[in-house]
Amino acid sequence: MLIRELVEQHEKDYLSPFATLSVNSKGRDVAEEECDIRPVFQRDRDRILHCSSFRRLKDKTQVFLTPEGDHYRTRLTHTLEVSQNARTIAKALRLNEDLTEAIALGHDLGHTPFGHAGERALNSCCMEGFKHNEQSKRLVEVLEKNGKGLNLTFEVRDGILNHQTHSMPSTLEGKVVRLSDKIAYIHHDMDDAIRAGVLTEEDIPREIRNTLGMTTTRRLDTMIHDVITNSSGIDEIKMSDEIHEAMMALRSFMFDNVYTNPIVKKEEEKAERLVENLYEYYLRKYQKIPMEYQWLMTEHGDTKDRVVCDYVSSMSDRFAISVFENLYMPKSWAY
Repeated sequence: MLIRELVEQHEKDYLSPFATLSVNSKGRDVAEEECDIRPVFQRDRDRILHCSSFRRLKDKTQVFLTPEGDHYRTRLTHTLEVSQNARTIAKALRLNEDLTEAIALGHDLGHTPFGHAGERALNSCCMEGFKHNEQSKRLVEVLEKNGKGLNLTFEVRDGILNHQTHSMPSTLEGKVVRLSDKIAYIHHDMDDAIRAGVLTEEDIPREIRNTLGMTTTRRLDTMIHDVITNSSGIDEIKMSDEIHEAMMALRSFMFDNVYTNPIVKKEEEKAERLVENLYEYYLRKYQKIPMEYQWLMTEHGDTKDRVVCDYVSSMSDRFAISVFENLYMPKSWAY
């Protein structure tokens, strides 16, 4: 018996009846020969981990634009924290960890430079609109590997697309990631805000701290434990009403005091203008976009707007700034 078959049998014997088994996957758009070692979701996890889009997350903004300190989160560290939270929950509930981790690692691949500021800029100037979850799915289906995509399973792509609040994944593993994403950013954005001196622990309303905990670490522990306790043995991923209400109150507090804080966001308008200028430049001079993007118009039938969005959204913060400076900032003249 192959190692993969042993792992698949272990899933059948051990995982919850509500878990998504690898052998029950709806499969890939293009059929492939099975790996002799890894089940399908483990292969998807590995493909995401090794793709170019994943590596670029290391230099994409989470909340604080181009911070000078070494300890602020980036989009990559956010992704890793979502993955760890989700795996902890999935393991406790006996769900499929490989599927959970694959969705978590891929959920933010489509984020723009400068975080949500860049996303707002592209969404406002692109006629077709722009949403990072849809771009994440497009990356794994079309853009990666020079237009071949990663050929991931349906369940992973579904979880990536539907990780935001307004939509719902079809698997419990996807639902775990969806909730873990919210838990992660509430936790680490508060931690970064305290580190930056934007907030202090005492600024958080007392009733929220009494319910969730008096430190960022304790609040994370409370929320994860609550998900596990209230989701055990049922075909649903949920929190208790008390903890969910406190978490959403903390999220609202973060929006009022961090996400829209003029001190934190003072550079976001510049970032939006930068992204808009890059988009408008390449819309006029799309021939300067790398050939691996240009072929999308001729061979894949995509519009110029979409392809320009693909290229600009793929940029890291640092690369976007470098391109902008090269295009618009005067250089010293030398003979």
